[in-house]
Amino acid sequence: MNGVSSAAAEWGTQPDADVVEQVLAGQTGLFELLMRRYNERIYRAARSITRDDREAEDVMQQAYLNAFTNLRQFRGQAQFSTWLTRIAINEALARVRRRGRYEPFDELNPVETIMPASSVPDPERQAFTGELRDLLEWAIDALPDGAREVFVLRDVEGLSTAEAAAALGVSDDVVKTRLSRARAALRASLLERTGAAAAEAFRFERPRCDRVVAAVMARITGQ
Repeated sequence: MNGVSSAAAEWGTQPDADVVEQVLAGQTGLFELLMRRYNERIYRAARSITRDDREAEDVMQQAYLNAFTNLRQFRGQAQFSTWLTRIAINEALARVRRRGRYEPFDELNPVETIMPASSVPDPERQAFTGELRDLLEWAIDALPDGAREVFVLRDVEGLSTAEAAAALGVSDDVVKTRLSRARAALRASLLERTGAAAAEAFRFERPRCDRVVAAVMARITGQ
């Protein structure tokens, strides 16, 4: 919770729904706490669709602003984290579809073993993340649209089947099928050979977290 304002820190253990109520009651600064709780999940969800770090951050900021603007529409029928993730996914999908960069997932055809678009990964990214982490992220990016975000939400972010289905707006069976095929493709091409840990992919480290939080809070508070 480092870097969180004193007001948000006092609410650090409170349920999301209670924090939402206080934000709606006028304690706008507490929205920072909600962002910091879910920054990595929202980043990973957005990144799984955009396949671009900077655009994923843009999606995050817009998603948070959309969530704040429409906060009264959160009725508690689903978890706040699921509601927020769905907003981010919708924003990311809208962007890639406008640019013709997203192909509907073909439920009938198998996911082929991944082959690299280039034989040499980006050296700057490789130096920053380490060879195995870079290789895994690159492999996940190569999964088809539709399978990729399911894999990230389930195996990287750790959502349940029901949570991932709710976030993506699909059925549990669709999530299960796509996850199985994504896992098979990754296992065949990379995971068994590298032993890389999926949980380390697309980490959203502290400086980037602070940058997104500061930008959103400035927009919300008008500072």
